[in-house]
Amino acid sequence: MNDHVIDWARVLDPRGTAGRVPALLEQVERDGGAEAWEELWYELCLEGETVVPASFAALPRLVALAPDNPEALNLAGSIMRGAIQHHGADDLLLKCADVVAQLRKLLDQRLKSRPAGYLNAFRHLLAADGQYHWSAVLGDFTDDFYHLCCPHCEVEVTVAIGDYGRYSAIRDWNAGDMERRDLKPASPEDLAGTGRWMHDTAVRDGQDWLVNGLTYLFGRAECPRCASTFVIAAEYAAANLPPLCSRAAMG
Repeated sequence: MNDHVIDWARVLDPRGTAGRVPALLEQVERDGGAEAWEELWYELCLEGETVVPASFAALPRLVALAPDNPEALNLAGSIMRGAIQHHGADDLLLKCADVVAQLRKLLDQRLKSRPAGYLNAFRHLLAADGQYHWSAVLGDFTDDFYHLCCPHCEVEVTVAIGDYGRYSAIRDWNAGDMERRDLKPASPEDLAGTGRWMHDTAVRDGQDWLVNGLTYLFGRAECPRCASTFVIAAEYAAANLPPLCSRAAMG
């Protein structure tokens, strides 16, 4: 997707026009000034999360800069995390298939370097791979809660995965988590699809905290009410993913 096929004046951004975006892209391509990057973030990924059509129109140039520019890689990854939003730019995103494939490679290389902001880069890679929901909800497993319904008796179950414990419970807003049941982590050899890919990537990069948390997230919980068991990630995804994302994220 080249600039000459983009009518920037008609691509909307938070201010109603993307007229400033081409000039800002040219500026960061020349010297990468901090002020230009700050304004570009405002135009393309407001507050680090809100994307607009101009975001995807700019994506090819950001990815072209990304091999030698961590700011460009971070902005491109953040834009991809916003792709699940109602941004009105599905046509632009579809035209970026090759660009997104390149972004995936760059993000994977970034993870191999074990950056300080590993979880953020991991979320970016999830989004670039189409796993938008897990990109949005995956935490650092120090204080993570997942609320879902038992698929058998439909009681609301709280699943905790953190430093305070790894359990399923019935939440009482006055008494706290009641009738706790320990979670059963998944064995790595039993993981498949998205769970296996996430786990293997974390193992490769020596992220033990993530490896451990993922085995519980893709493990099994016991319902405190009916004692049936279920796969946490599958039930949470089924209840929370938009229809277009469900098949990929549960694979």
